Amino acid sequence: MRYDIAVVGAGSAGLAFALAAAPLGLRVALFDQQPEAQLADPPPDGREIALTHASRATLERLGAWSRIPEAEVSPLKDAQVFDGPSLLALRFRASDAGADAIGQLVPNHWIRRALYEAVTERGAATLITGARVASVVRGDDAVSLTLEDGRTFQAALLVAADTRFSRVRAQVGIGASQLDFQRTMMLVRMTHDAPHGHVAWEWFGYGGQTLALLPLNHNVSGIVVTMAHAEIARLMALSDAALAAELTARFDGRLGRMTVVSPRYAYPLVAVYAHDFVARRVALIGDAAVGMHPVTAHGFNFGLASAVRLAEALTSALAAGAPLHAPRHLLAYERAHRRATWPLYQATNLVATLYTRDAFPARVARRAALAAAAWFRPFQQAVLKQVVAQ
Repeated sequence: MRYDIAVVGAGSAGLAFALAAAPLGLRVALFDQQPEAQLADPPPDGREIALTHASRATLERLGAWSRIPEAEVSPLKDAQVFDGPSLLALRFRASDAGADAIGQLVPNHWIRRALYEAVTERGAATLITGARVASVVRGDDAVSLTLEDGRTFQAALLVAADTRFSRVRAQVGIGASQLDFQRTMMLVRMTHDAPHGHVAWEWFGYGGQTLALLPLNHNVSGIVVTMAHAEIARLMALSDAALAAELTARFDGRLGRMTVVSPRYAYPLVAVYAHDFVARRVALIGDAAVGMHPVTAHGFNFGLASAVRLAEALTSALAAGAPLHAPRHLLAYERAHRRATWPLYQATNLVATLYTRDAFPARVARRAALAAAAWFRPFQQAVLKQVVAQ
């Protein structure tokens, strides 16, 4: 019952960390509340993940990318941003960065399945499923985890990867800043008459609504509607035909007739940033460290990067003859991940806040910012190069 590393949360970040740390030859345990059958075959959750080129390369190195069916990968060639009814769009073209695509869109459940398969085939971790952590006690020699069923485990290092509302983070006394946007997003797949050309849309409407289109294969799109909680509850209760008619109207008919082709999923929007990413014998990765608003589509990419960065920090610790929990190396991970995430986290929250305000000064600022960015090509190219390079 003693391991080198105990990871709580077998989502994408936790699984990716186990694979990234596998070359170290450590005893790693992955704890998750779900039964193993659900980890092996996760159900669709409506999330279409916009992978950067760097994230795809990481999944390739971890042995997961080849396990995702080619038909489930959709190229994301360009992206455009609208404000209200204006036809002016801020457009990001992959060609401006010398690339064929900005990234790829892949359903979240296929990524999780691929990572699970890679972990189990490689024997990168011992999976302990149906396990809910009741308490965490950090001693001088180890961290002790007690499950709700009474079982106790020990590890030299504890890694929390248990969502943005991490219980482990709270149990070890690490606080987090939270920003509740007072909105819920609804996800649904739809077909439409007009071709999407593999161009993503972000449409900041008035009246508190934001619409997004994520272009998938065969002229199917992942539609994301962000509105007040009550409005999303109303949309969730509509028939497929009524929902299709309403969303066709909300998109001003720009996509032609739209048809619902999947179940709907709803998620409240809360951004989270942990005050610390490490503590004594503890490290946070994934959403437990940084939980992003989805408007810039970087949450998954940051979570994957955190798993790799922590594994690199542990590699450095062992190479230097230091223990896994050596503060110097854990703090190096924290500094690197904070540098990579803090600016975009703040910018994302600023955009999400500004572009959901309808007061006249906010409308003026929204329109002016979009127009300036749309006409200033160096800005677009700088943003694209950063995204394509990541």
